Amino acid sequence: MSIEKIVEQALQDGYLTPVMEAEVGRICDNASELSIEEYMALDKLMGSLLTGEVVAVPRKQFINVMEELVLTEAIARVAEIEATSDRSLDVGDIAAYALNRLPPLYATTEEGAQFQRQKARADLQELIAQQVSEAITRNLDRPNDDRTPVVAKTTGNEVLRQVSSLLQSYAPNFEQKGN
Repeated sequence: MSIEKIVEQALQDGYLTPVMEAEVGRICDNASELSIEEYMALDKLMGSLLTGEVVAVPRKQFINVMEELVLTEAIARVAEIEATSDRSLDVGDIAAYALNRLPPLYATTEEGAQFQRQKARADLQELIAQQVSEAITRNLDRPNDDRTPVVAKTTGNEVLRQVSSLLQSYAPNFEQKGN
């Protein structure tokens, strides 16, 4: 999708989704030069974000409590193993493996998260420990390889900073005339 189409969609919907934001960032990162139309669309998007006409949807308005429970279990187990052996384990791989085999427990408020934690500790702690153990076993059996890790996505403010920086560097004297 082009920058112009993304901006058009954001203006129509009143929202800039994380997917749209990531696509704008990808286009800007990969373009050797942006067209005047693309600059104008980005300028319009930035103006709309600043005035509130378009709202950037936060990446996460909820949490999966299972992630913190699995990560806590995985860190404790990995620390035990690494303290008593010369093995090094990847906590991220272990947590991802276990999480893919456990039910999610989403919450949108701190009260909801506390409820989900209590529910999980009462009903799922044994299953969590079992899945983390299985993940550790698989991780120990797997040779280290050259996989490319998933990197954290940039935030909305970071994308705006990058877009602003790109606009400034590619068109330092460009200023859109009044609408």
